[in-house]
Amino acid sequence: MIRSKCVRVASGILAMWVLLSGREVALGADEQFDTRLTAVAFDGAMRANVQGDGHTSAVLDGNKLSVTGSYTDLPSGATTAHVFMGPAIGVPGTSIFDLTISGGAEGSISGDFSLNSKQLAALKSGHLYVQIDSQKAPDGNLWGWLMPAHPVAPPDEPLPGHGFLPQLDVPGNWTVVH
Repeated sequence: MIRSKCVRVASGILAMWVLLSGREVALGADEQFDTRLTAVAFDGAMRANVQGDGHTSAVLDGNKLSVTGSYTDLPSGATTAHVFMGPAIGVPGTSIFDLTISGGAEGSISGDFSLNSKQLAALKSGHLYVQIDSQKAPDGNLWGWLMPAHPVAPPDEPLPGHGFLPQLDVPGNWTVVH
């Protein structure tokens, strides 16, 4: 009886602390990642072939990664999509997973994967990215690095503070993953 009363009192104190501090307790909560897909780096000769726009979201549950996204306005039909692992944010790497793609100048991508410890560390440090290839740009049309979900400022409206800066807001992003 005394033990159950102590448990109730401790639970009540914890609940009050959570309510009063404005903090959420999320045990086992899924982690969210997202990116805008934009044109890959290109030279003048490829300018007409690497256009378009898109968005990708990813949910991490333990070591299970679920990726979904869409793209639009490609100058030629999409052919393949992959998740790549690079040595750092913004640095190209190697393909580690194939995504399902609907094809066409606009469409959707998706895939579910189990990450090993190296891939998990790369995701959490911003080293995984999504790339869509197309008929006219077989080595990459759109790409975007998966970052922790963050606020995105509307056009011509700055975010308060420093906004989202991967170099400040993604733990371990300067660590090279080999």
